[in-house]
Amino acid sequence: MELTDHVARNFARIALGHVARPYPYKDDHVFTDEADVRPPREAHPVFFGSFDWHSCVHGWWTLLTLRRQYPDMPEAEQITALAEETFTEEKLAVELAYLERPSSRGFERPYGWAWLLYLHHEAERHGDREWGKRLEPLARAFAERFRDYLAVLTYPITVGTHFNTSFALALAHEWAMHRDADLLLAIENWAERVFAPRSDYRGWEPGGDEFLSPVLTAALLMSRVQGRDEFMPWLEGLILDTGWIDEQCKPVFVSDRSDGKIAHLDGLNLSRAWCLRKLSRKIAPHPCTGQFEALADLHLEASMPHVAGDYMGEHWLASFALLALLAEE
Repeated sequence: MELTDHVARNFARIALGHVARPYPYKDDHVFTDEADVRPPREAHPVFFGSFDWHSCVHGWWTLLTLRRQYPDMPEAEQITALAEETFTEEKLAVELAYLERPSSRGFERPYGWAWLLYLHHEAERHGDREWGKRLEPLARAFAERFRDYLAVLTYPITVGTHFNTSFALALAHEWAMHRDADLLLAIENWAERVFAPRSDYRGWEPGGDEFLSPVLTAALLMSRVQGRDEFMPWLEGLILDTGWIDEQCKPVFVSDRSDGKIAHLDGLNLSRAWCLRKLSRKIAPHPCTGQFEALADLHLEASMPHVAGDYMGEHWLASFALLALLAEE
């Protein structure tokens, strides 16, 4: 499966339909007094749509990525106009002020942090606009928080939901390259300390509401931290020699897509496809390269038809489908 003009336009229409849709909205907010009672749009004039803050951030990543990939599609003009209206210095200053509240220390940590860095990474690729420059203060603030967080995070969080450490660090690592040498070193040292000694994965995966694979996200992170000569033996000991990739890495079944948590499982299929495609490039020409690519296709085929339909999946799934389809970029 690949990204085509038809798929790109469909994804763009989906994301345009939710990044500025204010309700329903699930707020991640700590109330400190009565003055804190406010509509989400007052605290988040940029990322007030898409059901929650982090989904709005990666909904915007989807839109900007598609604008760059398909600048001549009719939706590109809509994306540009809405982004100009949204990414203003005034609105982004409000987002930064919210982040600087003492009670916002754990706000969107680490999933939303990582997606904001990834959005900034994409925004800087649009040289005809100043979106990257305007987003940079917010991105730098999150990068500083990542450094502080890794200094106190003794153990990785290996669930398959928003708290997953390795997924966030994989995105943050890509942002930090050529931008933040201190953060890059902190991520690499932390990942080596925490994940390099691990092997023989036998986790109970998938969990019933997971959208990330604990083991494949860890493998993706380590593939960016280690050279191939180090990484290949580590990967073999983690999931190849144990038989996990043969016996357990199969597309998952989604029983109820109107249930927001159960709908996470479509995201698991899509994010696994992304990891597997990325890993297949790293390990080539290992004999398992073709197996990884075939498994990625199976996972994509299982959930690509369900990117739209129910808003519980529609407000976020296209981002993970796009990650998988652009894995070779």
